[in-house]
Amino acid sequence: MLSAPAPSDDLGFLAGGGKATALIRARDWAAHPLGPPATWPVPLKTALSLILNSPESMILCWGREELFFFFNETYFPLLGPRLPWAMGTPMREVWADGWDQAWPIIEDAYAGRSQRFVDLPWKLATDRGAEDTWWSFSYSRILDDAGDIAGLFIFTNETTTRVLSDRALIDSQHQLRMLNDTLEQQVEQRTAERDRMWNTSPDLMVTLDLEGHYRRVNPAWATILGYDPAEMIGRHAFDLAHPDDMEATRAALGTVRAGTLPSFENRFRHKDGSYRWIQWIAAPGETEIFAIGRHVSAAKDAEARLREATEQLHQAQKMEAIGQLTGGVAHDFNNLLTIIRGSVELLRRPHLTEARRERYIDAIGETADRAARLTGQLLAFARRQALTPQRIDVAQEVTAVAGLIETLVGVHVAVRVGRPPHACVAEVDRSQLETAIVNLAINARDAIKDGQGEGQGEGQGEIAILVGCADAIPAAHGRGHVAGRFVTIAVRDDGTGIDPDALPRIFEPFFTTKGVGKGTGLGLSQVIGFAQQSGGDVVVESVPECGTTFTLFLPRIDGAVESGDAAAMPEAAADTEGLRILLVEDHPDVGAFATEALAELGHSSVHVAAATEAIARIEAAPGRFDVVFSDVMMPGMNGVALAQVIAARFPQLPVVLSSGYSEVLADNAHHGFDLLQKPYSVEQLSRALRQAVAQRRG
Repeated sequence: MLSAPAPSDDLGFLAGGGKATALIRARDWAAHPLGPPATWPVPLKTALSLILNSPESMILCWGREELFFFFNETYFPLLGPRLPWAMGTPMREVWADGWDQAWPIIEDAYAGRSQRFVDLPWKLATDRGAEDTWWSFSYSRILDDAGDIAGLFIFTNETTTRVLSDRALIDSQHQLRMLNDTLEQQVEQRTAERDRMWNTSPDLMVTLDLEGHYRRVNPAWATILGYDPAEMIGRHAFDLAHPDDMEATRAALGTVRAGTLPSFENRFRHKDGSYRWIQWIAAPGETEIFAIGRHVSAAKDAEARLREATEQLHQAQKMEAIGQLTGGVAHDFNNLLTIIRGSVELLRRPHLTEARRERYIDAIGETADRAARLTGQLLAFARRQALTPQRIDVAQEVTAVAGLIETLVGVHVAVRVGRPPHACVAEVDRSQLETAIVNLAINARDAIKDGQGEGQGEGQGEIAILVGCADAIPAAHGRGHVAGRFVTIAVRDDGTGIDPDALPRIFEPFFTTKGVGKGTGLGLSQVIGFAQQSGGDVVVESVPECGTTFTLFLPRIDGAVESGDAAAMPEAAADTEGLRILLVEDHPDVGAFATEALAELGHSSVHVAAATEAIARIEAAPGRFDVVFSDVMMPGMNGVALAQVIAARFPQLPVVLSSGYSEVLADNAHHGFDLLQKPYSVEQLSRALRQAVAQRRG
């Protein structure tokens, strides 16, 4: 006799369990008292394999004081809505509504007084159906090799339907005996009642033979579907079913042949060609099937309208969020543009001193940098910033940035750094990590200062930055528990804490609890955006008036760290060397600026507005240019495609791409070409071009 092949893992004892095995495998057993399935004792594995492979409805409860609940696939229908969470859960929780009745039976079984109960009444909560139920079952204890109780084996079946049917039958028989003297009168009365119900019922009623052909239908067929009852005799149940519902209808007919069909919905064709939704219940007899169908098209339409209304509500909520985001962006950028525009106007005034001229020029430059940082924070929140990940020891990085944090938070706030003795390596963008830590530290400082209040002078607070490791990210932001290997950076303060009403919104862009002018509301957006784009997340714990802890989770890797020293890069040529540059930029103003900037740097350039023209210039004189500097987003062939063509046909010609478009920045690691993010300075442009040429020549 051939046996089924064992699974490839160490859980072979679960073989053959079907969906029940899937439930066991899907559960997270790490924190369960029994531990992972691979470590379970052999008797438990053996007993569990027995019930999983049985076609009978069986339960295994493992343990003495706490009975952990296991069951096979045949038992599924008895659980109702408890099914998704019952596997491995204590029996007293699964059947809490029947525990008082079950416990004495369990104690008898423990004492060796096992019994078989037939049609035992049991009152349960109504979450799974009727409150009054009946069961046939037996409880048997399981002993270990020392004779101690290891668990409980239960063979069980719900007999409610049969008990009720038997009772109905007994009642009918009793009534039949009671009415024997007036049998003919009673038969006529019952027949009349049945006919009245048959003829006046607003629901479809039908009897079919076991093959599915109509024997008799009631007048409601004319009202609901437009067919005279005589038209339906001899037709098949499939004749009117919607083509898309045919397979489900065929399966329903098979179900009712084997037993009761509790509920089934399909579409039936009206005589006018349209379709109506019908909800069926059916039961078989010896030679026929009886079915009742309720017209539920109105309810279906209401469901559809509800779904549409819900979608409209979701859309309105999205628009509200977009409105908040765009409003915040407009507010901050308008402030920055006010500074830039005002400085430009002041620069145009006559008799301006050199000192004031320099001040206004510096203001324009600083404001442009602030605008670039604001864009970067927005891209971080949207997980679209260009990251340059490298393997770094997070603990060393935190220690290195601690000095900057001490300067930022001031002398009245102590900064404490805790780090493990071993390396905690993660592959992340170094500068974005530093920014995230600084953002968390500044938030902690502000929370501490808010708690000191006015007039408290030298009040001390503490910020602790603790580096560690974790095997999972706790549930947060509406997502569940995430297993894995993570480096953690916990930034803890003893400040005012976060109001519970504000806590769900703290990561929203431009949402801030600080006073006007004291915060942009983008710091935490940058933190969570960077964390999630890096494959991690942020979890926050806060108690009002006691403090807050933000924990940054980053994927932990094995391997040596990479040096962040740019000295390892190839030496770049000086500006005065005079590079020959092919500039590809479709925006005329940006092209004019770049041409002038390159000339100021001592380079010569040829400006073209399209990728196809650039390829033609290179083909005409392959050795004419030292480097190609191209925008990415252009009509026709984009910059990435251009770079790929050049790499394939002119591999010695370096390409530097430039873009401010979020999708391009986020995909920087995929295309493999050097990318200069807009807005860029003249110095950044020079450095990128010289470095690309030096790398290719090196």
